[in-house]
Amino acid sequence: MIFITAKFPVLPEHADAWPELSREFTEATRGEEGCLWFDWSRSLDDPNEYVLVEAFRDDAAGGAHVQSAHFQKATSELPAYLAETPRIVNMSVPGTEWSRLGEMEVRTRD
Repeated sequence: MIFITAKFPVLPEHADAWPELSREFTEATRGEEGCLWFDWSRSLDDPNEYVLVEAFRDDAAGGAHVQSAHFQKATSELPAYLAETPRIVNMSVPGTEWSRLGEMEVRTRD
């Protein structure tokens, strides 16, 4: 799978509105056949930063994503709300789902 994490530094005046500003892009991406997940979180350390964790089935799915109309629209429109260029980590990793964190195994509760 293609696993991507990106940090989006949003302008302070748009930070609270970011989920709505990015909603169309988010929903369209989640609807892509090869999208495994596309999840936003707000940083606990910087309220103006959002972290995106996304994954695509394979290189073809990742390629289809960046060629999509909604990706092109987002890359054209969303930078107006950003304080700087997002930072990204993009890796190919084996599998298609999250692994369990064995060091924090939760036992069945009665």
